[in-house]
Amino acid sequence: SDVCSSDLIFLYASYKIFLVNTKHKDHNQFDSNMNVDFTVTALMFPAIPLIMAVYSNRFHTLSALVRKLHDEQIFQKQIPSEWKKQLENLNGRITLLKYTLALGGFGFLFNMLTVFALYFGSTLMARIIFGTCCISMIFSIILFIREIFLSTNALRLHLSDIDRKSTRSELQS
Repeated sequence: SDVCSSDLIFLYASYKIFLVNTKHKDHNQFDSNMNVDFTVTALMFPAIPLIMAVYSNRFHTLSALVRKLHDEQIFQKQIPSEWKKQLENLNGRITLLKYTLALGGFGFLFNMLTVFALYFGSTLMARIIFGTCCISMIFSIILFIREIFLSTNALRLHLSDIDRKSTRSELQS
């Protein structure tokens, strides 16, 4: 069989530990009041700059693409057949990335404000600000995922343009 006895023992032991932990009321993992302290906010410090670097890299790549398309259209007079759809897609992606970066920046700002609130001993305010930080980052990630979907649609536009040109060349030969 695929399941060996050591796997079953591990599952049974994990289940027993879970039951013991859920029965104890003083166990912090299941406490409804989360303690916001410097450790919790410190967890966000490496995560937020990393995600901001990803967003910035995406924005830099998109701006290079816009400049390239601009130069092709203005100086070389090359206008792709899917030009209008590509412009709409690029405008949507730029808008999404603008809000994605802004929400990520606000998330970092709220994380810093959480540290200040903790420094001044205002735990309730720190909880509220840290919750706002998390919400800001959640919306930032959701917008980033939406931008990824728009990006794949842009690639489909390029593929359809290539497919259309290859079909024309096959018909001409």
